[in-house]
Amino acid sequence: MSNEPLRLTVLGCATPYPSADNPCSGYLVSHGDTHIWVDAGSGTLGPLQRHVRLDELDAIWISHLHADHSADLLTAYYGALYADIRLAAPIPLYGPEGIADRLAGFLTNGPTRSPVESAFAVTELEDGHRAAVGSLRLTSRAVAHDVPAFAVRIEGAGRSLVYSGDTAPCASLTELAEGCDVLLCEAESAQAPVGSEQVHHTPEDAGDTAGAARAGRLIVTHVGRFLTPEQAVARASARFDGPVEHAAAGAVFSIGRAEEAPAVSRGVGGPA
Repeated sequence: MSNEPLRLTVLGCATPYPSADNPCSGYLVSHGDTHIWVDAGSGTLGPLQRHVRLDELDAIWISHLHADHSADLLTAYYGALYADIRLAAPIPLYGPEGIADRLAGFLTNGPTRSPVESAFAVTELEDGHRAAVGSLRLTSRAVAHDVPAFAVRIEGAGRSLVYSGDTAPCASLTELAEGCDVLLCEAESAQAPVGSEQVHHTPEDAGDTAGAARAGRLIVTHVGRFLTPEQAVARASARFDGPVEHAAAGAVFSIGRAEEAPAVSRGVGGPA
Protein backbone atom coordinates (compact mmCIF):
# COMPACT_ATOMS: atom_id res chain seq x y z
CA MET A 1 0.00 0.00 0.00
CA SER A 2 2.89 2.40 0.66
CA ASN A 3 3.55 2.74 -3.07
CA GLU A 4 -0.05 3.56 -3.90
CA PRO A 5 -0.93 7.21 -4.55
CA LEU A 6 -3.60 9.16 -2.81
CA ARG A 7 -6.67 9.45 -5.03
CA LEU A 8 -8.91 12.49 -5.04
CA THR A 9 -12.27 11.95 -6.73
CA VAL A 10 -14.36 15.07 -7.30
CA LEU A 11 -18.00 14.27 -6.59
CA GLY A 12 -19.05 17.87 -7.19
CA CYS A 13 -17.87 21.44 -6.73
CA ALA A 14 -20.87 23.69 -7.49
CA THR A 15 -21.87 26.62 -5.29
CA PRO A 16 -24.21 27.67 -3.77
CA TYR A 17 -26.56 25.13 -5.39
CA PRO A 18 -25.98 22.14 -7.68
CA SER A 19 -26.22 22.41 -11.46
CA ALA A 20 -27.67 19.72 -13.71
CA ASP A 21 -24.32 17.94 -14.09
CA ASN A 22 -22.41 19.17 -11.05
CA PRO A 23 -23.38 18.52 -7.39
CA CYS A 24 -22.22 20.85 -4.64
CA SER A 25 -18.94 20.39 -2.80
CA GLY A 26 -17.90 16.83 -2.11
CA TYR A 27 -14.81 14.68 -2.58
CA LEU A 28 -13.72 11.11 -2.00
CA VAL A 29 -10.15 10.73 -0.76
CA SER A 30 -8.82 7.19 -0.99
CA HIS A 31 -5.60 5.35 -0.28
CA GLY A 32 -5.71 1.60 -0.78
CA ASP A 33 -8.78 0.38 1.10
CA THR A 34 -9.17 3.60 3.11
CA HIS A 35 -11.97 5.91 1.95
CA ILE A 36 -12.99 9.30 3.37
CA TRP A 37 -15.94 11.36 2.16
CA VAL A 38 -14.78 14.97 2.46
CA ASP A 39 -17.73 17.39 2.51
CA ALA A 40 -21.22 16.13 1.71
CA GLY A 41 -22.78 18.94 -0.29
CA SER A 42 -26.14 18.66 -2.02
CA GLY A 43 -26.17 15.87 -4.59
CA THR A 44 -22.84 14.25 -3.73
CA LEU A 45 -24.21 11.04 -2.21
CA GLY A 46 -25.26 9.87 -5.67
CA PRO A 47 -21.84 9.96 -7.37
CA LEU A 48 -20.17 8.74 -4.16
CA GLN A 49 -21.89 5.40 -4.75
CA ARG A 50 -20.11 4.96 -8.08
CA HIS A 51 -17.01 4.36 -5.97
CA VAL A 52 -18.02 3.18 -2.48
CA ARG A 53 -21.10 2.31 -0.48
CA LEU A 54 -21.84 4.10 2.77
CA ASP A 55 -20.81 0.99 4.70
CA GLU A 56 -17.42 1.04 2.94
CA LEU A 57 -16.51 4.50 4.21
CA ASP A 58 -13.89 4.78 6.93
CA ALA A 59 -14.93 8.32 7.85
CA ILE A 60 -16.76 11.47 6.78
CA TRP A 61 -15.12 14.88 7.29
CA ILE A 62 -17.18 18.09 7.07
CA SER A 63 -15.57 21.52 6.74
CA HIS A 64 -18.57 23.59 7.87
CA LEU A 65 -22.34 23.42 8.11
CA HIS A 66 -23.47 25.41 5.09
CA ALA A 67 -25.84 23.24 3.05
CA ASP A 68 -23.63 23.15 -0.04
CA HIS A 69 -21.04 21.30 2.04
CA SER A 70 -23.17 19.18 4.39
CA ALA A 71 -26.78 18.68 3.24
CA ASP A 72 -26.34 15.12 1.95
CA LEU A 73 -25.61 13.96 5.48
CA LEU A 74 -29.40 14.03 5.86
CA THR A 75 -30.05 11.49 3.12
CA ALA A 76 -26.95 9.52 4.15
CA TYR A 77 -28.59 9.14 7.58
CA TYR A 78 -31.66 7.52 6.01
CA GLY A 79 -29.48 5.33 3.81
CA ALA A 80 -27.39 4.19 6.76
CA LEU A 81 -30.30 3.26 9.01
CA TYR A 82 -33.45 2.64 7.00
CA ALA A 83 -32.55 1.12 3.63
CA ASP A 84 -30.30 -1.58 2.19
CA ILE A 85 -27.17 -0.58 4.14
CA ARG A 86 -26.21 -2.57 7.22
CA LEU A 87 -23.56 -0.76 9.21
CA ALA A 88 -21.25 -2.80 11.39
CA ALA A 89 -20.80 0.38 13.46
CA PRO A 90 -21.72 4.05 13.09
CA ILE A 91 -19.63 5.89 10.48
CA PRO A 92 -17.01 8.16 12.08
CA LEU A 93 -18.06 11.74 11.36
CA TYR A 94 -15.74 14.69 11.95
CA GLY A 95 -17.33 18.13 11.83
CA PRO A 96 -17.77 21.50 13.53
CA GLU A 97 -19.20 21.88 17.01
CA GLY A 98 -22.93 21.22 17.09
CA ILE A 99 -23.08 19.07 13.97
CA ALA A 100 -25.04 16.25 15.64
CA ASP A 101 -27.68 18.59 17.06
CA ARG A 102 -27.96 20.40 13.72
CA LEU A 103 -28.69 17.10 11.97
CA ALA A 104 -31.10 15.99 14.69
CA GLY A 105 -32.92 19.30 14.50
CA PHE A 106 -33.80 18.63 10.87
CA LEU A 107 -34.34 14.88 11.11
CA THR A 108 -36.48 14.74 14.26
CA ASN A 109 -40.20 14.58 13.43
CA GLY A 110 -41.72 14.01 16.84
CA PRO A 111 -41.03 14.17 20.56
CA THR A 112 -38.15 11.68 20.37
CA ARG A 113 -34.80 12.92 19.01
CA SER A 114 -33.70 11.11 15.85
CA PRO A 115 -30.88 8.63 16.60
CA VAL A 116 -28.19 10.51 14.70
CA GLU A 117 -25.48 8.78 16.70
CA SER A 118 -26.70 5.38 15.48
CA ALA A 119 -25.63 6.40 11.97
CA PHE A 120 -22.65 8.61 12.79
CA ALA A 121 -19.98 8.43 15.49
CA VAL A 122 -19.51 12.18 15.88
CA THR A 123 -16.25 13.88 16.78
CA GLU A 124 -16.36 17.67 16.94
CA LEU A 125 -13.41 19.42 15.34
CA GLU A 126 -11.26 22.03 17.02
CA ASP A 127 -8.22 23.92 15.78
CA GLY A 128 -5.30 21.51 15.48
CA HIS A 129 -7.44 18.36 15.76
CA ARG A 130 -5.63 15.20 14.60
CA ALA A 131 -7.03 11.81 13.70
CA ALA A 132 -5.85 8.55 12.15
CA VAL A 133 -8.27 6.99 9.67
CA GLY A 134 -7.08 3.71 8.20
CA SER A 135 -3.80 4.41 6.42
CA LEU A 136 -4.35 8.19 6.48
CA ARG A 137 -3.64 10.96 8.98
CA LEU A 138 -5.87 14.03 9.21
CA THR A 139 -4.97 17.41 10.68
CA SER A 140 -7.68 20.07 10.84
CA ARG A 141 -7.23 23.81 11.30
CA ALA A 142 -9.81 26.52 11.93
CA VAL A 143 -10.05 28.95 9.01
CA ALA A 144 -11.66 32.33 8.24
CA HIS A 145 -15.27 31.95 7.10
CA ASP A 146 -18.57 33.46 8.26
CA VAL A 147 -19.42 30.35 10.32
CA PRO A 148 -17.09 27.98 12.20
CA ALA A 149 -15.07 26.29 9.45
CA PHE A 150 -12.04 24.06 9.00
CA ALA A 151 -9.44 23.06 6.46
CA VAL A 152 -7.82 19.62 6.49
CA ARG A 153 -4.46 18.11 5.62
CA ILE A 154 -4.65 14.44 4.66
CA GLU A 155 -1.39 12.48 4.61
CA GLY A 156 -0.44 8.93 3.77
CA ALA A 157 2.64 7.11 2.48
CA GLY A 158 4.62 10.32 2.17
CA ARG A 159 1.92 12.10 0.14
CA SER A 160 -0.21 15.04 1.19
CA LEU A 161 -3.42 16.78 0.14
CA VAL A 162 -4.73 19.95 1.76
CA TYR A 163 -8.35 21.02 1.28
CA SER A 164 -9.25 24.60 2.15
CA GLY A 165 -12.97 24.17 2.77
CA ASP A 166 -14.50 27.66 2.50
CA THR A 167 -12.27 30.44 3.77
CA ALA A 168 -10.73 33.80 3.13
CA PRO A 169 -6.93 33.77 2.87
CA CYS A 170 -5.55 33.16 6.35
CA ALA A 171 -2.34 32.17 8.08
CA SER A 172 -3.75 28.90 9.42
CA LEU A 173 -4.48 27.61 5.91
CA THR A 174 -1.06 28.63 4.62
CA GLU A 175 0.62 26.93 7.59
CA LEU A 176 -1.46 23.77 7.14
CA ALA A 177 -0.60 23.61 3.43
CA GLU A 178 3.14 24.14 3.88
CA GLY A 179 5.00 21.89 1.43
CA CYS A 180 1.93 19.84 0.48
CA ASP A 181 1.83 17.87 -2.77
CA VAL A 182 -1.59 19.27 -3.70
CA LEU A 183 -3.63 22.20 -2.44
CA LEU A 184 -7.33 21.86 -3.27
CA CYS A 185 -8.40 25.46 -2.76
CA GLU A 186 -11.71 27.20 -3.19
CA ALA A 187 -11.90 30.17 -5.59
CA GLU A 188 -15.49 31.26 -5.11
CA SER A 189 -15.19 35.01 -5.45
CA ALA A 190 -14.74 36.90 -8.70
CA GLN A 191 -13.52 39.88 -6.67
CA ALA A 192 -12.65 40.49 -3.03
CA PRO A 193 -15.43 42.42 -1.26
CA VAL A 194 -15.09 46.12 -0.55
CA GLY A 195 -16.37 47.32 2.79
CA SER A 196 -17.31 43.89 4.15
CA GLU A 197 -15.57 40.87 5.59
CA GLN A 198 -13.89 38.55 3.11
CA VAL A 199 -15.00 34.94 3.55
CA HIS A 200 -13.78 33.29 0.32
CA HIS A 201 -10.70 33.17 -1.93
CA THR A 202 -10.53 34.81 -5.31
CA PRO A 203 -8.52 32.85 -7.93
CA GLU A 204 -5.60 35.22 -7.31
CA ASP A 205 -5.84 34.51 -3.58
CA ALA A 206 -5.75 30.77 -4.31
CA GLY A 207 -2.59 31.23 -6.34
CA ASP A 208 -1.03 33.36 -3.62
CA THR A 209 -1.89 30.82 -0.90
CA ALA A 210 -0.41 27.98 -2.96
CA GLY A 211 2.76 29.98 -3.56
CA ALA A 212 3.16 31.06 0.06
CA ALA A 213 2.67 27.45 1.19
CA ARG A 214 5.10 26.13 -1.44
CA ALA A 215 2.48 23.66 -2.62
CA GLY A 216 3.51 21.35 -5.43
CA ARG A 217 0.26 21.72 -7.33
CA LEU A 218 -2.94 23.77 -7.10
CA ILE A 219 -6.43 22.51 -7.91
CA VAL A 220 -9.05 25.26 -7.80
CA THR A 221 -12.55 24.27 -6.74
CA HIS A 222 -15.87 25.78 -5.59
CA VAL A 223 -15.65 28.33 -8.41
CA GLY A 224 -18.49 30.82 -8.07
CA ARG A 225 -21.30 31.53 -10.51
CA PHE A 226 -19.67 34.71 -11.81
CA LEU A 227 -16.52 32.94 -12.97
CA THR A 228 -15.81 30.15 -15.42
CA PRO A 229 -13.38 27.37 -14.49
CA GLU A 230 -11.12 28.53 -17.31
CA GLN A 231 -11.04 32.06 -15.92
CA ALA A 232 -10.32 30.79 -12.42
CA VAL A 233 -7.42 28.62 -13.62
CA ALA A 234 -5.94 31.43 -15.72
CA ARG A 235 -6.17 33.98 -12.92
CA ALA A 236 -4.69 31.60 -10.33
CA SER A 237 -1.90 30.67 -12.74
CA ALA A 238 -0.86 34.31 -12.97
CA ARG A 239 0.03 34.17 -9.26
CA PHE A 240 1.36 30.61 -8.88
CA ASP A 241 4.25 29.10 -10.84
CA GLY A 242 3.26 25.46 -10.38
CA PRO A 243 0.60 23.41 -12.19
CA VAL A 244 -2.96 24.70 -11.80
CA GLU A 245 -6.06 22.63 -12.62
CA HIS A 246 -9.79 22.73 -12.00
CA ALA A 247 -11.68 20.23 -9.87
CA ALA A 248 -14.27 19.28 -12.49
CA ALA A 249 -17.05 16.97 -11.34
CA GLY A 250 -16.06 13.39 -12.10
CA ALA A 251 -12.34 14.07 -12.24
CA VAL A 252 -10.00 11.66 -10.45
CA PHE A 253 -6.60 13.02 -9.44
CA SER A 254 -3.68 10.77 -8.53
CA ILE A 255 -1.47 12.42 -5.93
CA GLY A 256 2.12 11.20 -5.78
CA ARG A 257 5.33 12.60 -4.48
CA ALA A 258 6.54 15.95 -5.76
CA GLU A 259 8.99 14.34 -8.21
CA GLU A 260 6.30 12.14 -9.73
CA ALA A 261 4.23 13.21 -12.73
CA PRO A 262 0.69 14.30 -11.83
CA ALA A 263 -2.20 12.35 -13.25
CA VAL A 264 -5.85 13.16 -13.78
CA SER A 265 -8.67 11.23 -15.40
CA ARG A 266 -12.31 11.96 -15.99
CA GLY A 267 -14.72 9.74 -14.12
CA VAL A 268 -18.33 9.04 -14.93
CA GLY A 269 -20.17 12.31 -15.22
CA GLY A 270 -17.39 14.23 -17.00
CA PRO A 271 -16.38 17.80 -16.33
CA ALA A 272 -18.72 20.37 -14.85
